[in-house]
Amino acid sequence: MKTNAHILVLTAILAITSCMKMDDVPSARSPQQQKVGFDIGVTREGETIRPERRARMETKGSVEYNDPGLATMSSDIPFGLVGIDYEHEALLVNNVPVSSTGSSYQTFFDESLWSRVGTKNVSFSAYYPFVQEVSYEDDLQSYSIPYTVEETKAGPLVSRTVEMAVALMNMIPLEFQHITNDIGFCICDVTPMKELQGLIHLRRMVSHKVASAGVFVNDVKESRGIWQRQGYYRDIVVFEGDQKVGVGSENEKFVGYDTLEDRLADSHRYYSIPDEIRVGRQYVEVEFDVEGFTLNGFYYEPLKKQVARYMLYGLLPDNVFVYGRQYTFHIGLDLSSVYSEITFSPSVSGWETKIYENNDNF
Repeated sequence: MKTNAHILVLTAILAITSCMKMDDVPSARSPQQQKVGFDIGVTREGETIRPERRARMETKGSVEYNDPGLATMSSDIPFGLVGIDYEHEALLVNNVPVSSTGSSYQTFFDESLWSRVGTKNVSFSAYYPFVQEVSYEDDLQSYSIPYTVEETKAGPLVSRTVEMAVALMNMIPLEFQHITNDIGFCICDVTPMKELQGLIHLRRMVSHKVASAGVFVNDVKESRGIWQRQGYYRDIVVFEGDQKVGVGSENEKFVGYDTLEDRLADSHRYYSIPDEIRVGRQYVEVEFDVEGFTLNGFYYEPLKKQVARYMLYGLLPDNVFVYGRQYTFHIGLDLSSVYSEITFSPSVSGWETKIYENNDNF
């Protein structure tokens, strides 16, 4: 068995903190309200990490948010907006939902809200999808939101902090990043013995102990965050079907829901909260069938529901998932371990017969 981890770069969303509200939040539209638009982008980027012995990595730079390989923002779901004036320690925009109007995102700001700010800058941060449970730290440096992976298929996104003067507040350029992990698999037959190659049918693949809930605390001043995992793990069925596995790394395929695919974008990928990999906890279970074959004049019956387990410990630097990255684990199935010959080396010695008077003594 050979397993490699192929790490790409991605990014995602969330946010959280303690509860601080203002009475003078925007109300119904009035002549004093100013319409503000948002120039939205989504990226997957990150610094290069030197992979360990069994890990491979690539990075991809900035891409448009509608790239099929990315988690995207749905126009049907608003994002949440936060605006903070640090000089006066004031929360100016308190978790406002911003919805899409066709191809753009816009909202109305009450101009009276900025009266105490004057010409000062406001620091904006946003997250997607919008949730009600945002809380704020007393010093307004960070905000937090809880996240459960079932809440969105897109994966959460959080924006970099944008600091703008009130006088320029007609367009706010928000650049969102993915802050969960995007995980998927490739598979191939790496059996060295030619007579045993090309006999494997993938039937089922399950990823065990996937971190699926937590709280992301976003530091607005530093434009970075940290995950607080909540100890909720689940098993994810990655594949269920009947697909013949290609021989050799040159014929490896991405694992889809019930097919093996040529493109990453067509594979079955899931989002998880970044987690620490521990001995014996996270593993991938692969179930496969083996076709019948003849070898050295002997016919071997087909095998059903063979199981191989692949532990994730030891595959990634520091045994941690780094948020905002895309991981593709490469699994090689080797039939040599199933059909290896067993050799006995018996030893022969004399047999001494003993008769015991009491049966309790032997």
